[in-house]
Amino acid sequence: MKNILIINGHQQYRSSEGKLNNTLMENMVRVLRPHHNVNTTVIQNGYNIEEEQKKFYWADVVIYQTPIYWFSVPGLLKTYMDEVYAYGTFFTGSDQYGEGGLLTDKKYMLSTTWNAPSSAFESNDQFFEGEGLDNVLSHLHRIHKFLGMKPLTSFSCYDVVKNPNIDHYIANLEQHLMEVFTDEYVAE
Repeated sequence: MKNILIINGHQQYRSSEGKLNNTLMENMVRVLRPHHNVNTTVIQNGYNIEEEQKKFYWADVVIYQTPIYWFSVPGLLKTYMDEVYAYGTFFTGSDQYGEGGLLTDKKYMLSTTWNAPSSAFESNDQFFEGEGLDNVLSHLHRIHKFLGMKPLTSFSCYDVVKNPNIDHYIANLEQHLMEVFTDEYVAE
């Protein structure tokens, strides 16, 4: 049984109310809670920095459920990272840049929602130039590498504004979680 922290990084923006990210987070809790200890944070609702830092130390795995706005996370999630990921608490200095992370016993998973279609991440796409999802999200992976965390397989929902298919997203998420959170996959 693992301790899992799920962070909903949605930030309300014009017509984006966050229903999909809330639905995905609720389904993560539904799937994981029978087998794991689950704690949550909804950044839009506010947070206490020290309490969030304690949640990270409690967690074995941190899942970020977030939309992607302009190829990155919403501003509130970035502010959360700036405030919570404190020097001396999550990382220290080191002789080699990028080392010194203090969360070396932690793993993380990125679960993102995109208005881009899945075909935008394929090798023949001209916009992302075949980089693939995790390469497009490399800046988020580097943040966690800096903290010493190890990645679990990312999950994404595509075309969420133009062609939403909520039932499909939920089914894919459940399958993804069942594959990722086996004892063998998250074992130390």
